[in-house]
Amino acid sequence: MGTYKCCLIFKRRYRWTDAPPPEDVRSLFAQHSGGTATMGADGLRRYLESTGTDPDFDGDAEAERLLDQIRQAQRVRVPRVGRPLLGIDDFHRFLFSDDLNPPLRRPQVHHHMAAPLSHYYIYTGHNSYLTGNQLSSDCSDVPIIKALQRGVRVIELDMWPNSNKDGISILHGRTLTTPVSLLKCLRSIKEYAFVASPYPVIITLEDHLPPDLQDKVAKMVLEVFGSILYYPQEEHPKELPSPEELKGRVLLSTKPPKEYLEAKAGGAIKDTDGKGGDDDAAWGKEVPDFKTEIQSAKQEDDDSMQPGDDEDDDDDEEEQKMQQHLAPQYKHLITIRAGKPKGGTTSDALKCDPNKVRRLSLSEQELAKAVVNHGTEIVRFTQRNLLRIYPKGTRVTSSNYNPFIGWVHGAQMVAFNMQGYGRALWLMHGFYKANGACGYVKKPDFLMKSEPEVFDPKKTRPVKKILKVKVYMGDGWRMDFKQTHFDQYSPPDFYARVGIAGVPADSTMKKTRAVEDNWVPVWGEEFSFELTVPELALLRVEVHEYDMSEKDDFAGQTVLPVSELQPGIRAVALCDRKGNKYPNVKLLMRFEFESV
Repeated sequence: MGTYKCCLIFKRRYRWTDAPPPEDVRSLFAQHSGGTATMGADGLRRYLESTGTDPDFDGDAEAERLLDQIRQAQRVRVPRVGRPLLGIDDFHRFLFSDDLNPPLRRPQVHHHMAAPLSHYYIYTGHNSYLTGNQLSSDCSDVPIIKALQRGVRVIELDMWPNSNKDGISILHGRTLTTPVSLLKCLRSIKEYAFVASPYPVIITLEDHLPPDLQDKVAKMVLEVFGSILYYPQEEHPKELPSPEELKGRVLLSTKPPKEYLEAKAGGAIKDTDGKGGDDDAAWGKEVPDFKTEIQSAKQEDDDSMQPGDDEDDDDDEEEQKMQQHLAPQYKHLITIRAGKPKGGTTSDALKCDPNKVRRLSLSEQELAKAVVNHGTEIVRFTQRNLLRIYPKGTRVTSSNYNPFIGWVHGAQMVAFNMQGYGRALWLMHGFYKANGACGYVKKPDFLMKSEPEVFDPKKTRPVKKILKVKVYMGDGWRMDFKQTHFDQYSPPDFYARVGIAGVPADSTMKKTRAVEDNWVPVWGEEFSFELTVPELALLRVEVHEYDMSEKDDFAGQTVLPVSELQPGIRAVALCDRKGNKYPNVKLLMRFEFESV
């Protein structure tokens, strides 16, 4: 029973009741229980087999395991003799348990992991040491630790001489950010590198150091990481190693130190032009589709970019200068070398050298401009080399961009501000739930083929699959929120938004009606989504509380990779704005696929 204020002096009471099992759940129970009032292990096994997609699925073992877990939770009637039996309410509670009946495959790596690194999307952070905005927040190892705990595999550190010029600080250069020591960051990376995934951690170093401090970096890196540091025997490998080969290892990737190359003297980082404050930092702003991002990039003049905007400029002449400046031991430790021709065309930057591989970095704006005329060249480049995309300098609030413009062109390292909470980061969190959340996701085969032609992201493609999603009901808010969190005067009016994030042809959002005055909303609405590139599609789920007079309240969200969805009725746990799972809030949903 809930009591709410009404007209200052009166009170209204609302009775809280559990919603009964949906009709679809009752039908499933009747079908697999043989029409009886209870379901045993055989009936549960039949149900699991009818929805299972795992070829190695052992129905008997799984049914027994689930019955044991349900029995331990004391949710079934345990007879004195024989095995436990499930009633309709028990079966409903089982389906509505995100622990026992999750929407994604069991968290285990199932992609082929023995291909070169260029064959994988890699969970990548940008300015990983920042706790907040890009201009004045503190630098710390805490966001690095949080990123590694979430499964991020690429950590970025900006190295600058400290105030005494005798040590190395990590900070966002030429800003008011407070520094943190390199040694502290390296030690934290070593401690937390493999808590979420055994696959390699890549440290991208933005190097602003003279040779004597580079030598200190080399000694520090070797001392901290020891035998887990990987570095190649040959200076320019023709192919990158695989994630499987690099399990439990740490790699370095860097570029020339601009401040110590003659061709790169002077200039300040153009980090803000006053546009950052209204960027899509607020959770409520929708992620623009990448057609909009391309049009926006066309309108912005990047030709006047200052030194510091383009992270990887270096031509062959400057690379020779770099070799003269780099400390020998430091140079030897670099596994993934970064660089692109200075002052050349986009086509020059995307040329593939059969004798060596490299990493190329482009800002989100540069990428948006490049894909207009060089889409297939980018795809071809990323088949052997690494492409890193980073946020534009005007994102001073640490907001993010639409990652799909990079992913659909094969970019492995789509770098995000992991502290820039909002819908764009939710997509990143959801994308890397795939493949056991190990931080490496195998790129679709079509992005790796050169024959009969290279994949062209601009081409319109036919529908491959239809995903049908039914949203039955939701629960858990009454346990995780205060009674008056959403409304001072009555229970909440929840509605759900369901949609697809992916290529422009697939991207859409739909919503249910709002269910008034109910902590356990029952919608029972079904939506259909046509997918042209299902391999990259993400299912977006959000719940909001309708507010007639103000902005609707946030009530939970999640993003799930469509390629990992298990068909059938599933319990979908929701997360807060930062991507942390609520203890109890979840939806009961059904997923069905149709091939076209």
